[in-house]
Amino acid sequence: MDISRREFLKKIAGLSAILFGSKTAFELLAPGELEAQYLPKPEALKAKRWAMVVDMGKMDEETINKCIEACHRIHNVPDFAEENPRHIVKWIWTEPYENAFPGLEQEHIAKRLKDKLFIVMCNQCDNPACVRVCPTKATFQREDGIVMMDMHRCIGCRFCMAACPFGSRNFNWRDPRPFIKERNPEYPTREKGVVEKCNFCAERLAKGLMPACVEVSNGGLIFGDLADKNSQVRKALREHYTIRRKPYLGTDPQVYYIVDTLL
Repeated sequence: MDISRREFLKKIAGLSAILFGSKTAFELLAPGELEAQYLPKPEALKAKRWAMVVDMGKMDEETINKCIEACHRIHNVPDFAEENPRHIVKWIWTEPYENAFPGLEQEHIAKRLKDKLFIVMCNQCDNPACVRVCPTKATFQREDGIVMMDMHRCIGCRFCMAACPFGSRNFNWRDPRPFIKERNPEYPTREKGVVEKCNFCAERLAKGLMPACVEVSNGGLIFGDLADKNSQVRKALREHYTIRRKPYLGTDPQVYYIVDTLL
């Protein structure tokens, strides 16, 4: 028997009223708290392909710490370090050169490179291995290249963590909420058993704002549209020598590091 779309929706709405009281199917299927943040707004920043360039000549220890603090504060990242370092959750962190860029190290590397701590995060890869292995599509890639996490769909299988070659994903082994120093009510908290990571501040882009880390980086982090030849990221890539983390693995990371200003 054929049924029109309108009749189908009426039947679903009636069934939901029986099962869930006054809430209709339209309310039940409406975007949740997390998803609603990313709905496009007139003031939203848009790009064909978002990318970031890190000018390590401007990223001293104080600036890096400001970036980490800003990111973790607005995204309610828990601080498990004092309780159990193995449970640590991080969206942005630091690595020495040889750990950040394995395969590019050498015995006689310049001391300014060898002794430098590099700021690292999710590389928002063009060919993300994490997306391919997720069985529930909790991790997915937007048209503008940003690799997102839907914490509601995450079942905690950690396949994405195994697939990510950058260690950019973290698992909540325990309830993270008691370990949030200062909760930001504008961003959702997570639950035990889910994975989380950097999202290039997609919720801020939707409001017309740059990523939090970029705002406090004093020009050390350059963010923009890689597809736009006139963008600041393209200008930085034209004018400087840059390297990327593990490009030989084929994930095509979209975070670039300017290193010629260190030499």
